[in-house]
Amino acid sequence: MESDSIDCMASSDVIDDDEIHRHTHHHNQLPSLSKTLSNSTISSAVHPSTTSVHELLECPVCTNSMYPPIHQCHNGHTLCSTCKTRVHNRCPTCRQELGDIRCLALEKVAESLELPCKFTSLGCPEIFPYYSKLKHEALCNFRPYNCPYAGSECAVVGDIPFLVAHLRDDHKVDMHTGCTFNHRYVKSNPQEVENATWMLTVFHCFGQYFCLHFEAFQLGMAPVYMAFLRFMGDEIEARNYSYSLEVGGNGRKLIWEGTPRSIRDSHRKVRDSHDGLIIQRNMALFFSGGDRKELKLRVTGRIWKEQQNPEGGACIPNLCS
Repeated sequence: MESDSIDCMASSDVIDDDEIHRHTHHHNQLPSLSKTLSNSTISSAVHPSTTSVHELLECPVCTNSMYPPIHQCHNGHTLCSTCKTRVHNRCPTCRQELGDIRCLALEKVAESLELPCKFTSLGCPEIFPYYSKLKHEALCNFRPYNCPYAGSECAVVGDIPFLVAHLRDDHKVDMHTGCTFNHRYVKSNPQEVENATWMLTVFHCFGQYFCLHFEAFQLGMAPVYMAFLRFMGDEIEARNYSYSLEVGGNGRKLIWEGTPRSIRDSHRKVRDSHDGLIIQRNMALFFSGGDRKELKLRVTGRIWKEQQNPEGGACIPNLCS
């Protein structure tokens, strides 16, 4: 059983002088903003070279695009509001003390820009006004997916084929083909219920990939076991599928039916919403039979695709064999 503890390294809120110089090396000796945004430059921004103007909107410290409020020092060097709080109140370019000066001219120039989504190379065709671009990119359907592995905090991102290979090769996740499953979970000491992931299994059916999670965790003061399914794709696609889970023993059984959640929703978000088959420990031990000192659960289930009935408009299940 894998531990669900996560080791995190907190990033510093302050950037030291050497780091500032490393980040701003290519921005050193920039002309003051009053020169950079001369009348000829601003007039050309009506039909700007998008690349050159976009470079002006790049923060010299973090290299991200700057959004209001954009700050500048007395010599006209700019930086974003996030980095302003991290540089000891000194300009990273000329080392002069920073005040509270807004670069209104550059903010105005940004309003005139229309830029492609940063996920253009992944297939997004959209172009947005500068100040709308960031909001779109946070929700863009072409943005990479986070790794759905739940046993550790994995920072890998990518498209679905890449993540499938990553789960198989790096996390050693079991891969299965087919839309039915029959898994047996055994634990010798069911009294030990830490927040821990037991198993992630990937299923390939209907040309799609699904992640079956099964784990033990504390729900309030009570230890529980939970199984749920996530779809490796977006939420709209996930709604085309349904799944069922069943667990039982001693002539009793629990059944869950639902729609798989997209991996856009984090594992923890799905778990904390209780959107799956939840088994209290006493019930789990009852299903296990015997002396109730060993957990033996068999979870079965299936995945099916919902199809529209062309006559009545109702969904009818498409079951794979």
